[in-house]
Amino acid sequence: MELKSTFPDLYEENLRKKIEEEGTIMEIPEGEMLMDIGGFIKFVPLVLEGSLRIMREDKEGNELLLYYVRKGETCAMSLTCCMGDARSNVRAIAEEATTIIAIPVRNMDLWTNQYQSWKSFVMHTYQKRFEELLATIDGIAFQRLDDRLEKMLKAKSDTTGSNTLVITHQELATELNSSREVISRILKQMERRGMLKLGRNKIILSK
Repeated sequence: MELKSTFPDLYEENLRKKIEEEGTIMEIPEGEMLMDIGGFIKFVPLVLEGSLRIMREDKEGNELLLYYVRKGETCAMSLTCCMGDARSNVRAIAEEATTIIAIPVRNMDLWTNQYQSWKSFVMHTYQKRFEELLATIDGIAFQRLDDRLEKMLKAKSDTTGSNTLVITHQELATELNSSREVISRILKQMERRGMLKLGRNKIILSK
């Protein structure tokens, strides 16, 4: 387990030993759901490889992308829910084949009191996710849909480390709370501008 290099901020040796002893390695295939809205959170995921997509859903079933959890990160929403013994208010899906170490929720309060590096890690996670949520709100309120789509495609490319994205127009529409027809039209415009190339269920971004 490459815990030390992946999570360098968790520098306390006793804490790393506890994580290795108490945590469970989990392999999540691409597209599989790790956590669903309304379910109780039994563990906090520390991402060792890959990435998770964190989604919110309204009463009509429309989804909205909140943020990605990448290698060396954890999910602030899971931290919040597990500490309050509340049900999850987000859905977590593997953006790609992902490996996590699942930390039982019973350790959260204890480690926050015992280990300064864990407390700092949790607070930094809250701060980063809050800033990303503000960016999401700003995007919905102030950015045009084509700008939001371009930003999402770049984020997916950065997350996976590849210019080729295996995704459908409907999946993009769902994440942006739009329609497939609108997203397809914008993608065609972007292709004509040389920003990308469209394939069957894939998008190749220009370098």
